[in-house]
Amino acid sequence: MRKLVLLLLLSAFAAAQQNDFSKVEIKVQKVADGVYMLAGAGGNIGASVGEDGVVIIDDEFAPLVPKIQAALKGITDKPVRFILNTHYHGDHTGGNQPMAQAGSTIIAHDNVRKRLAAGTEIKKFGPTPPAPKDALPIITFDDQLTVHLNGEDIRAIHFPNGHTDGDSVIFFPKANVVHMGDDFVTYGFPFVDVENGGSVSGMIAGCEKVLASVPADAKFIPGHGPVSTAGDVRTFIQMMKDTRAAVAAAVAKKRTPAQMKEAKVLAAWEKKYNGDFIKTNDWIDALYDDVTHSRTGNEHYQHHGHDREKPKP
Repeated sequence: MRKLVLLLLLSAFAAAQQNDFSKVEIKVQKVADGVYMLAGAGGNIGASVGEDGVVIIDDEFAPLVPKIQAALKGITDKPVRFILNTHYHGDHTGGNQPMAQAGSTIIAHDNVRKRLAAGTEIKKFGPTPPAPKDALPIITFDDQLTVHLNGEDIRAIHFPNGHTDGDSVIFFPKANVVHMGDDFVTYGFPFVDVENGGSVSGMIAGCEKVLASVPADAKFIPGHGPVSTAGDVRTFIQMMKDTRAAVAAAVAKKRTPAQMKEAKVLAAWEKKYNGDFIKTNDWIDALYDDVTHSRTGNEHYQHHGHDREKPKP
């Protein structure tokens, strides 16, 4: 299972044409009335399906678009009218160009368009060139946006500086479903794109605010992994808080990341969360960066203009 997760995640940062997607199957799962999850290779796709058409959340990789389109046709004959990108990473936006060429309108936070247009670099994976013009979102927003379709008020709300600096969490209030993008994943320690505006504190703050704004029985589509519950998100948050506290205690003793790794300061979490993609030592590096450079989660969140008590999906 871990090897499969590694394949899916590493492909996010590799050129899509270099991967063999011929054997990838797009699996469709009904999450609630009118809301589905599609899983293939890359980030989970959310879909609102109804008489007004289809809205999808993220679109995996360009070579998979025909399979994604075929999977959607198994649910409805309506066109994909809108695509909401949760963030800029290639396993969530790789299908933008062919989907746009097929007539879909792409929507995302301002920073998603900026990073796609400029190209990016992550030391762990190398550079990503600028995206072609027709792969860029043509509608962008700063704080939040609503798509009124299929009797649902689909809310995209910016949660700053979590997984990246352009994260959107997507709420389906009527269906009681939330698509978290990569601010919540189930494969183990999460990847925080520190080089492109991400932070552990921002991820914690965002997840807590999402939980505070939805009913206890809401269903969560993670960026990667199976449909989850509020309890799963709460466990994820607690892991981040506890591991951050362990690293903060080591920082207070003036320990370096190398010393923390040697001392195995996260040994209590390693068995459950250490993965092939983000290993325990990678997570120590992310936590060390957060403890030594970031504000606390709430201060960080308010600093970026999100000082309301909670989002209102």
